[in-house]
Amino acid sequence: MNRNSPYDTGLDRNPANYVPLSPLSFLARAAEVYPDRTGVIHGEHHATWGNIYDRSRRLASALARRGIGAGDTVAVMMPNVPAMFEAHFGVPMAGAVLNTLNTRLDAEAIAFMLNHGEAKALLTDREFSATVTAALRQVDRHVLVIDIDDALGSGGDLLGEMDYEAFLATGDAGFEWALPADEWDAIALSYTSGTTGNPKGVVTHHRGAYLNAVGNIVTWAMPHFPIYLWTLPMFHCNGWCFPWTLAALAGPAFVCAGWKPNRYST
Repeated sequence: MNRNSPYDTGLDRNPANYVPLSPLSFLARAAEVYPDRTGVIHGEHHATWGNIYDRSRRLASALARRGIGAGDTVAVMMPNVPAMFEAHFGVPMAGAVLNTLNTRLDAEAIAFMLNHGEAKALLTDREFSATVTAALRQVDRHVLVIDIDDALGSGGDLLGEMDYEAFLATGDAGFEWALPADEWDAIALSYTSGTTGNPKGVVTHHRGAYLNAVGNIVTWAMPHFPIYLWTLPMFHCNGWCFPWTLAALAGPAFVCAGWKPNRYST
């Protein structure tokens, strides 16, 4: 290719002609255009897009105040609960990388992922406290542990320094986050299940997450404000990027932690 073409002259990237692709922009738009539309429903919990944006910024701010930022890994061990949805925005808003852990794996596999991914923080639902406790004994560094105390959860112990709501209270809803400097910056780290050896890490960048989220809209022919009943675990490939898809369309997500008798009201 001829790089001396006149079409290459004066066309350097600048803020007027280039913005890195990132699905974080979907949440900012949803909060600005549709702040009062419902974004998440979980039992009696209803959150608007404006509320989700504020809480995600609080999470980003709280992480940043603990020294967690660009290039750092934040692991999450949760079922489909509101905090899991918020983590898909709040963690990368801090510049960090979201590592969703497969809640069906044993302590040895979880410990490997925490070590290999060099997790600086772990947000964990008390439902998985037995597995997480055993895993943390095998982790070779200090990890900030924050508990998710889901009202619809099925028991377990609180392990962390504080619970999620208290942690959000340490953050600022006006946190000035920024899009990544490079759209190829990592937004998420996922692991295979390790059936043929140790789990393998797979990195998703902001551009890939953005395009996958938009691709969901196109291939599913999704309308504005779709009502989405969440059955796929969000730990699985970031719920196929649907947290970001729903933000793009400002549609409500019914997040279901698991199909258990009497767990959800009708």
